[in-house]
Amino acid sequence: MVHQETIRLSTTGNGDMHDLSDAVAAIVQKSGVTTGTVHVFAVGSTSGVCAIEFEPGLQKDLPAVLNRLIPPSRAYGHEQAWHDGNGHSHLQASVIGPDLTLPVKKGKPLQGTWQQIVHVEFDGRPRDREVTVTVMGE
Repeated sequence: MVHQETIRLSTTGNGDMHDLSDAVAAIVQKSGVTTGTVHVFAVGSTSGVCAIEFEPGLQKDLPAVLNRLIPPSRAYGHEQAWHDGNGHSHLQASVIGPDLTLPVKKGKPLQGTWQQIVHVEFDGRPRDREVTVTVMGE
């Protein structure tokens, strides 16, 4: 069986994080799958999905670390071509990645106690985002 739904959210720009854990769990429950996998995919090239503890310290730390590793700059090739101010956003998103796959066990996404499913915005401006959730199994 395959079940698919979309989560829609609005972000405030670079570093904005949203906990998707409850929404993903609700989609898994609605699917009726008790054993299988759930795939969570951020549609777009300047955002990503990861598993991290969703708490205020890490909500500051993750964007800060990524901005130190891949800072906003006009020197990126993307900036030279497009002049849109988000070359770093594409690079940061590629480091985190657009998706996350978790096992489904007893009708729930399998997560550690301090492990949440989180959408992270890397673009420099507010965006309306879609996250596609696909549940597969029996």
